[in-house]
Amino acid sequence: MKKLPIGISTFRTIIEENYVYVDKTKEAYELIENGQYYFLSRPRRFGKSLFLDTLRSIFEGKKELFEGLYIYDKWDWSKKYPVIRISFNTGDYTSKEGLHQRIYEILRANQRDLGVVCGDDLSLSGCFEELIYLCYK
Repeated sequence: MKKLPIGISTFRTIIEENYVYVDKTKEAYELIENGQYYFLSRPRRFGKSLFLDTLRSIFEGKKELFEGLYIYDKWDWSKKYPVIRISFNTGDYTSKEGLHQRIYEILRANQRDLGVVCGDDLSLSGCFEELIYLCYK
């Protein structure tokens, strides 16, 4: 019997460690193919992080994780897209300075993971804008 993925929000872990997974790749595929902007609103602990991580795995072209799932033979796995991941699960948010510091840390981690370098003299919004632009290029 497969294990239940209680508290696990990483798609790769669920697939590779043989946890129960309800295939949401049809919904992911339809969002990608038919949409523009979405606000994903669900109650706390209701799978938002797992769904976003699934989308990330799709865009990063992790074909091997999707074998047997709806999207497997519908997605062009040869194309990979940069994914900027922003999560506020950890950090010190008790002050404005703490929030700004955490945002800079998140942006720097994305730069490292995506292999781009933004200028050190940029504001938060300028750094984010440059990160998006450099990933686009």
